[in-house]
Order: sequence, then structure tokens, then C-alpha cells
Amino acid sequence: MARDPDYGAFVDKFVLKLTSSAHDQPLQGLTFAVKDIFDMEGYVTGFGHPDWARTHSAATSTAPAVLAVLRGGATCVGKTVMDEMAYSIDGENIHYGTPINPCAPDRVPGGSSSGSAVAVGAKIVDFSLGTDTGGSVRVPASYCGILGFRPSYDAVPSAGVVPLAQSFDTVGWFARDPVILSRVGHILLQSPVMDPIKPSQVIIAEDCFQLSNIPNDRLGQVLVKSVEKIYGGHVLKHTVLGDYVKEKVPSLKHFMSNEIKELEHNIPSLAALSNAMRSLERYEFKDNHGEWITAVKPELGPAISERVWEAVRTTGENVDACHSVKTELHAALATLLQDFGILAIPTVSGLPPKLQTDPTTLKIFRAKAFGLLSIAGVSGFCQVSIPLGMYDNLPVSVSLLAKQGSDAFLLNVVESLYGTLKEQVEITEK
Repeated sequence: MARDPDYGAFVDKFVLKLTSSAHDQPLQGLTFAVKDIFDMEGYVTGFGHPDWARTHSAATSTAPAVLAVLRGGATCVGKTVMDEMAYSIDGENIHYGTPINPCAPDRVPGGSSSGSAVAVGAKIVDFSLGTDTGGSVRVPASYCGILGFRPSYDAVPSAGVVPLAQSFDTVGWFARDPVILSRVGHILLQSPVMDPIKPSQVIIAEDCFQLSNIPNDRLGQVLVKSVEKIYGGHVLKHTVLGDYVKEKVPSLKHFMSNEIKELEHNIPSLAALSNAMRSLERYEFKDNHGEWITAVKPELGPAISERVWEAVRTTGENVDACHSVKTELHAALATLLQDFGILAIPTVSGLPPKLQTDPTTLKIFRAKAFGLLSIAGVSGFCQVSIPLGMYDNLPVSVSLLAKQGSDAFLLNVVESLYGTLKEQVEITEK
């Protein structure tokens, strides 16, 4: 059990609530926390780094996403720790400390929305706001054993949020309960509550599940049995996603190196997809923050420092090819899923790494994770990470993706499946 009652999740604690006479506010009585990347009027947005906080003034307005949930009746209790400049999926911060993973205190909490995930996982708040560019909601949700939703690209306004890379930045959220996840989603997405629609197909990406080092009976099979029970076995389909992506996304050839082809435990087309995404991410990060980094020279953690300076030195070659990959993957997955199809993959490729893991080991782990994470990142599709209990005393999860704009549909699917998934996990663990 953590000695810190807040698990090191917060950079600043306060209580903020909008006064309203309305009694039917959908988020009435719920508390939430906000990643320190969102502007909140009167507070300096810290962006995970004391030098950023020192060189920037207090925000003069509040980000629309934060305002929306405040207007929905929820109470904000503070700003949360995040990875420096949001440029990591690990969750370790050398300046503010690493928030303690409530599921596994000796493991990283995942980042960059680390404090937001921890605050929900530790039951300090009912839900929290984060951002997800390369995986910064999905990864900490998986590592902390909670639900995490990355919406369709551009579905939730990102105004008043410090950008990392605009081609991929999304505003996401965490909850422990699928009903709360949905209620927050309907507010942020400004979508009406709709009757659940049964998925036309649930496509299991077989190669992606083989990439995971969690046994398939604790991951893929739990999902398969739950889908059979709720929707019937006829909706289940199976695919080798890597082959499909290789065939349908010809621009990936620009990012397919010999190094990728020789990597073990790797799906080459997804590794190339990750290369394309990170190439454009570096270019946009430099465009956004290169001048500040060069002028201020902030002290950064070793792994993040390497990434940041690599971005600052980037030339932006292949940017056009990156955009082609985005367009082609979006079209390919839209054809695969059609209107109400679901794609199922592991959220990450394995269990959360130990704190202070050797950087080389972490690099291999990250490379495998990014192959999976880049599917939604590059296509702009929505994705939800769903906890599947513990394996080896560590949290595991599965992810469902739906086409861009189908966020409300995906939230409903989570609500429908969640109870049965928990039952299947219990059966498997007996």
C-alpha cells in the first residue's frame, strides 16, 4: 500500500465546481482530475516540466473539454502529474516523481497521462481527463487496470491543450466503471445517448494477439467467449492484420527498413506504421516546441531527452509519405470494419515494466507496443482499453477499435460487454 494517500498523482490540488441550479446534470456528484496539459483559468499549465511552468504565464481561459465536464456537474479536485512534455508512455518523471501504480507499486504507471490514470485506479476520483497522441491514455489505463478511451481524431476539441503533434493529439478520459466512461463520453463528444447497436462483426487480429506475451486464454479467448455469449458466435471473424495493412497501405514501403524485417517478435507492417507515425510526430513536435527547447535547454530524463533532441534535429523528410500512410490506413480499416464492425487487439504487448527498467529493454518493449498503438493513432479511429483483471498479479487488458466517428457506438459496446468480460475472467482464473 502506498504511503502517500494521493499515490503521487497530483501536481496541484484544489476544488473547482461550477455553481448551477440544474438538478439533472449528468455528472452531478462525480469528481475528476485533469492532466497538467490542459489550460485552466488562473493556473499555469505545467506540461510536465518545471522549466515550462517557470517560463509560461497562468492561463487566461479554461480548455473547452474541462469546461464541458464542469458544466456537466462534475467537481475538479486538481491537476495531475504527467511525463515531461507528454513525450513518453512510461509514466516516470524525474522532477515531480513517478505516480505510484495502485495495481502494482513496483511497476511503471504508464504515461504520459500517468497521474490521471493513477488517480482513477486508486479511487481518488471517479474519472479523469488525459491526452493520447501515441498511447498516453491507452497505456496507463492498461497498466493501472482501468478503462481508458481514446476518441476518434478531432471528436473532442483540443483547444486549450498544449500540443504534442496535432496530426495525432486527442483528448481522452479514464474511468473504473463503463457507465461513467459513457456519461463522460457523451458530454465530451456532445453526442446524444443512443440505443445500443449490435456490432455487425468483431474481428480478432490473430497476429496481434500472438505478439502479446500474455497467454491467449487470458486475453483473446476471454473476449471471444464474451462476444459469443452477448452477440453470438456468428459475429466473430479472424484476420491477420499485418498482412492486410501491408497489402492495403502501399505508402508504408517508405518506412519498411531492413532492421524492421529482421526484428524478432514483430509485425513488420505495424512496425513500419509506427515508424511513419513517429516520424510525423517528431516533425510536428519540433515545429511546436523546438524554439523553446533550444532557448531554455530544459533538464530532461535520459530517455525523453534523447527523443526530444532527436525531434529538434529532424529534417521533416518523408512528411508527405506520412500523410499518405494516414489516408491509406484510414480507408483500409474503414473497408475492413464497415459501419458497425469492431477490431480487437491487445492494448499493449505485455505486462507493465518494472520501475527503472534498463533503457535498452524498455526500447524493445516500446517498439512492440507502438506497433499496436499506431493502428488507432494513424487511422484516427476510436479505441477503448478494457481491463481483464490480473495475470501474474499484474493488470492485463484488451482493446476494441471502431471507425472514426463511431465513438458513441463503441462506448455502448463496452457497457454491453463489460460484465460478461469480468465473468469470463473469473471463470478463467478459477
